[in-house]
Amino acid sequence: MSPHHRIAALDLELLPAPTPIGTFRNVLQVGNILYVSGQGPLDADGILHKGKVGRDVSVEMAYQHARLTGLNILSVLAEHLGDLKRVKRFVKLLGFVNATQDFQDHPRVINGCSDFLVEVFGEDGVHARSAIGVASLPNNITVEVEAIVEILPEGNSNG
Repeated sequence: MSPHHRIAALDLELLPAPTPIGTFRNVLQVGNILYVSGQGPLDADGILHKGKVGRDVSVEMAYQHARLTGLNILSVLAEHLGDLKRVKRFVKLLGFVNATQDFQDHPRVINGCSDFLVEVFGEDGVHARSAIGVASLPNNITVEVEAIVEILPEGNSNG
């Protein structure tokens, strides 16, 4: 099953790729490696999920925000590649959690993104990862995730 079919099977659809909020690109390609700039939990209605995890937002809700962030990463990749079948594998994620000073469940939150990528790409979605807490994130978003992705050359695809 293609990544697009797996996304549809999860009752989801790709969103328009978010516009960068600064002087940078959503994706920078170097050879067959894509560097995806940090994405956040922007939903289909244009709502950016905000708050401090551990105070305003539960771990479970932040997990869902990280999952949504994974969908936004795929939207950015689809816009850049034209077809998610060109994704060979996810190499690394760096996840940031806007958390209270005593919060300790950063990995559980960022698992929302990691679990989603595995649901869509199977073993090719498994990656190296860091999950850290920060005092704040742009626009007070709950999570931000950046990705490094290996792709197949143009004209090749997985499945």
